[in-house]
Parts: sequence; structure tokens; C-alpha cells
Amino acid sequence: MSSTPVAWFEIGSDRPDEVQRFYSEMFGWSFEQGGPGGSYRQTAAGGERGIGGAIRDTDDGNYATFYAQVDDVAETCRRAEKAGGTVLTAPVTTPAGLVRAMLRDPSGNLFGVFSPPAEG
Repeated sequence: MSSTPVAWFEIGSDRPDEVQRFYSEMFGWSFEQGGPGGSYRQTAAGGERGIGGAIRDTDDGNYATFYAQVDDVAETCRRAEKAGGTVLTAPVTTPAGLVRAMLRDPSGNLFGVFSPPAEG
């Protein structure tokens, strides 16, 4: 089996302006507002060498998580459960064709997996 890349991160915060300022000052990341109601702030953190990510405005708790890009989200969920993980959100396909799921590792850490839309 080949190594699976971490391809996206997301930071949820009830103080997104403060968090955006923090990461801008720490790492020089710039953000663009987007998403429903402007609640999602995307960054190409790391430029060509790093991964992209976003800060999400949330009232339901603060968190940080990563997303690994996989070939088959459903199969990855089956493997995760077999290895002792938990599938929190079964695979779902977005209107744009991206397939994603949310999981927890055996110690309770949250992470996501996704497959990009098929090229057509």
C-alpha cells in the first residue's frame, strides 16, 4: 500500500478573526473569505510545498483536524473500522462531486478522508 497524503486541514473556531490573525502572524498565511455567509476562510498555506486549508466560523466548539486524500472513501471507512476506528459521518458526495467522510481514530482524534471529483 502506498502512503496517503494529508491534503487539507480545517480549523473551527468561535473566534475566527483572532485565529486568522494568529496564523497570519505565525506563518504568513493569507486567507480569502468564502462559503455560506462568508463563514469559511481558505488559505493555500505552504504554497507549492504545503497543503491548503481553512478556518471555519463555528459556534459548536473549537477544533483542528486534517483530511487525507484517498482513492475510495467507502473502502477507507471499512478499513478504519476494521483497524479500531469509528466512522462518524458515512461517505457523502457534495454537489461538486467530492466524496468525504469523518472518522475518529481509536484514541478519539477526529480526521477526515476525501476523494476529489472525477475529472471529466
